[in-house]
Amino acid sequence: MTWATVPIGTVIRSSQYGLSLPADPRGHVPIVGMKDIQNGRVHIDPDVCVNLSEEDVQDYLISDGDILLNRTNSPDLVGKAGIYRGKGKAVFASYLVRLELDRDRVDPDYVIQILAGEVGQHRIKQLATRAVSQANLNPTTFKNHFYIPLPRLSEQVGIRNVLLAWDAAIEKTERQIAAKLRRNEALSNRLLFGHARFGMRNIETTRSLHWFSAPSDWQVVEIGKIAREVSALNGSDSDLPVLSCTKYDGLVDSLTYFDKQVFSYDTSKYKVVRHGQFAYATNHIEEGSIGYQNLVPAGLVSPIYTVFQADSQKIDDGYLYKLLKTEKLRQIFAANTNASVDRRGSLRWKEFAQIHIPLPPLEEQQEISAVLDDAKREISLLQTEIKALRTQKRGLMQKLLTGQWRVKAKEQAVA
Repeated sequence: MTWATVPIGTVIRSSQYGLSLPADPRGHVPIVGMKDIQNGRVHIDPDVCVNLSEEDVQDYLISDGDILLNRTNSPDLVGKAGIYRGKGKAVFASYLVRLELDRDRVDPDYVIQILAGEVGQHRIKQLATRAVSQANLNPTTFKNHFYIPLPRLSEQVGIRNVLLAWDAAIEKTERQIAAKLRRNEALSNRLLFGHARFGMRNIETTRSLHWFSAPSDWQVVEIGKIAREVSALNGSDSDLPVLSCTKYDGLVDSLTYFDKQVFSYDTSKYKVVRHGQFAYATNHIEEGSIGYQNLVPAGLVSPIYTVFQADSQKIDDGYLYKLLKTEKLRQIFAANTNASVDRRGSLRWKEFAQIHIPLPPLEEQQEISAVLDDAKREISLLQTEIKALRTQKRGLMQKLLTGQWRVKAKEQAVA
């Protein structure tokens, strides 16, 4: 069977805009903003408060089970929704709208599963009006034209319990990924700068430089001593894929990553970056936008990129790439960008090549890179797992919210 659907406004008792006051360090009442809505939940930051009297905040306090909806923001963030589950006192910002639901007809946790889900978010964005960089959701339009399936209350609770079980598995995996990322960042810093070493290698005798310290038996060299710039233009070859450089993922296929064309139709002046070469966004290197090309035999990057190749007799590509992606090197890039004579804030090869890096023996470089690769594979497995969990949840929602699959009486009784 398919559930009857109703406008969401029929199960909303009241709605209200929030406060337009800025945060005040003298305040004592936390104010919830858009950043505090994550994964369908409202989190309170006790350090961001407003300075109001008890009487003034009464009409703007959020209660357990209230839903906050982002009514105006960028097109990708408008409609972001979260449920507040707690007893702490807090108010909410003016660009949010608070929804108080009719608890006799609808379960708040059931509703937030619909609002914060992929299908619900897509529908909300359809209802919003858009300008170039701003979108606005009219609460009246939302109430009248956003429909929800409405089974009986006990079955709503059973459905949300099933979906919350998937949420718990997703959140657990997210915590595991976050913990491993923190661990791997610490491990990278220790290994790449010689603060931890394999076997009986010395870790006590070090020499300190301006930006980092390194073991006394390591070299410290300029990048230009172990790598050279490569400048090969595309010409008339239009079959090579265009690559973009990202802060976290390095080089990616531009069309696949952005799901649209963000590069010029004329790629004749684009640079060729071959397999085993590096590329960085000359005017965004301070953000850590540097990548290693291991995707295709050859690809293209924008003319504003710098392409270079490392000397395999002196340095391991894997070691070099991991070193260049550390926060320490990003800070060095930023400092050199600020000191560059180029007024456009770029870091060209001449200045980039003069940056110093720690250089252990080649065998140790390879050992370091292999250990960090293993650590990265662990995270990749968890990321694959979380992607599968999200896919499964989407499928479950489709079946449960249309009544194709019914929640068993046991689940309803537990609820």
